[in-house]
Amino acid sequence: MADPSSYRPQPGQIPDSPGVYRFRDEHRRVIYVGKAKSLRQRLANYFQDVASLHPRTATMVTTAASVEWTVVSTEVEALQLEYSWIKEYDPRFNVKYRDDKSYPSLAVTMNEQYPRVQVMRGPKKKGVRYFGPYGHAWAIRETVDLMLRVFPVRTCSAGVFKRSAQIGRPCLLGYIGKCSAPCVGRVTPEEHRELAEDFCDFMAGRTGTYLSRLERQMHDAAEEMEYEKAARLRDDIGALRRAMEKNAVVLADATDADLIAVAEDELEAAVQIFHVRGGRVRGQRGWVTDKVEAVDTAGLVEHALQQLYGEEKGEAVPKEVLVPALPEDTPALSQWLAERRGAQVSLRIPQRGDKKSLMETVHRNAQQSLALHKTKRASDLTTRSRALEEIAEALELDSAPLRIECFDISHLQGDDVVASMVVFEDGLARKSEYRRFQIKSFEGQDDVRSMHEVVSRRFRRYLQEKLKTGEWSPEEGEDPLAEDDGRPKRFAYPPQLVVVDGGQPQVAAAKRALEELGVDDVAVCGLAKRLEEVWLPGEDDPVVLPRTSEGLYLLQRVRDEAHRFAIQYQRGKRAKRLRSGPLDEVPGLGESRKQALLKHFGSVKKLRQATIDQICEVPGIGRKTAETLAAALAGAVPAGPAVNTATGEIIEDETPAHAGTSFERGTEQ
Repeated sequence: MADPSSYRPQPGQIPDSPGVYRFRDEHRRVIYVGKAKSLRQRLANYFQDVASLHPRTATMVTTAASVEWTVVSTEVEALQLEYSWIKEYDPRFNVKYRDDKSYPSLAVTMNEQYPRVQVMRGPKKKGVRYFGPYGHAWAIRETVDLMLRVFPVRTCSAGVFKRSAQIGRPCLLGYIGKCSAPCVGRVTPEEHRELAEDFCDFMAGRTGTYLSRLERQMHDAAEEMEYEKAARLRDDIGALRRAMEKNAVVLADATDADLIAVAEDELEAAVQIFHVRGGRVRGQRGWVTDKVEAVDTAGLVEHALQQLYGEEKGEAVPKEVLVPALPEDTPALSQWLAERRGAQVSLRIPQRGDKKSLMETVHRNAQQSLALHKTKRASDLTTRSRALEEIAEALELDSAPLRIECFDISHLQGDDVVASMVVFEDGLARKSEYRRFQIKSFEGQDDVRSMHEVVSRRFRRYLQEKLKTGEWSPEEGEDPLAEDDGRPKRFAYPPQLVVVDGGQPQVAAAKRALEELGVDDVAVCGLAKRLEEVWLPGEDDPVVLPRTSEGLYLLQRVRDEAHRFAIQYQRGKRAKRLRSGPLDEVPGLGESRKQALLKHFGSVKKLRQATIDQICEVPGIGRKTAETLAAALAGAVPAGPAVNTATGEIIEDETPAHAGTSFERGTEQ
């Protein structure tokens, strides 16, 4: 591991001009490529104190053994050179987009005498019209099959075309009317090319004129009593409309645009692209990338633009590129895209209307793609086993932690403080074992004190279960943990590892809770969210797992699940508090009788004015319950009258029948 100061350039050596720089390791391999408006300012950032750098950047500069740079005249040239070098050297510390396949496109070979419609992958060829890309080849074939009825363009290979011409008999598509059979001279080359051009126009979004013309021909045929021709045209129109449904209109102004969205976490990012042509989504693609370098959303967008358009020219680069965040060098990127297209390209963030709505759809697809990727990764048995082994090794455990419990605290500015406990067994979530807690011992915001209470309560219940079964007996004078609420075996199984969401203070609180109860066979660690550091009790420095570690990935999943579960409970508790009414405070009054009371009297206000005898008239309400209800409502302070702010009119209290009827279940009180 090299010291960055050993290869730091001398002051004044680095030029203050645009350029591209390369970090090399001791074997002269390029490990990172970057660009800068000012090489001097950018490279100076890498040679600060290593402790102040981002962990990934620190790893890169300590792995490198030298740095070199190339000066260029403009930022656009720097962008082009950076892209070329990343493609050439494939540096290990640059973001790498793993495209799981070459996405197929619908291609029309207009450079041939008899243009052919086919599925094509790989680099674009001159003289070929492309539509897409599509997510699946079968989606292209379905669309083509519908359109061949109206545009019977050749789809056969050169060998099949030549053989049919030699024997003077077309293939099956020629017999069923899905090919105009130019191989046997049914149409001239000019007529066949015109069919191919109509096909391209329709795919490019110019559909309205063509459908209107077909509908006009259908009506004319019907008026002339050529019913077979009219029926055929009707079926042609239906086929084209079904083909159009596969590429639904999403933008009303016939926009040509690419929409790029990013979903990310600390280690990975999913990129999704929708290709909109003629106002329709013509294709979709996406990939998942490791965030090898320290990069934000704007940086991911810049890398995605380079990946998408680095080898494209002409109409393959759209007029408009919509992104979730603008890169730092937006003017240079816009100029670079314009040079590749040969015309102006707009690079911007959609702010309102249909484009913003579609961008939200693309972002949801990116989130789903990232979640699916993580689910597939987590479901692999070998990967889970490796993750547990890595955790055991990093935390110096005697064995792999087959049961992991994670605790998280959630509140809203100190109100409705709750906690969650999630359980992972063999690396998979076991949701039936999840538990929720309300903080009882104090009010206000104190995450450390809350963590101590929750861990204490969880393991107090565990010791109660051991006491029942005789597995544990308290020493003389020790608290026998007698409190019991009659719910056995909910906390009967101990974890091998307790994970808390937080750093040193939360870890210390959890460890103190275990020591106070005499539990010494459960390991404790904390995962701090900012730098994904693993903290151990009594340690001044964190354990830093490698970025590619499956163990770190599993700990993140456990922590994120605990965070999600805690927030879900806290929000539900807050909503219940806001919806609660005076009837919720009456002991012994269940849901059915509350509904019956509200149905009988119409509102809480009228119920409060009723006598005990009138309350007893409600089915299911006895004298004792009526007295308790009347006393409770008399003691409750009625809310002030509601006022219509527009008219000044006092609104009568007409509590709706569903007021105050929500309950939380399965909660550890």
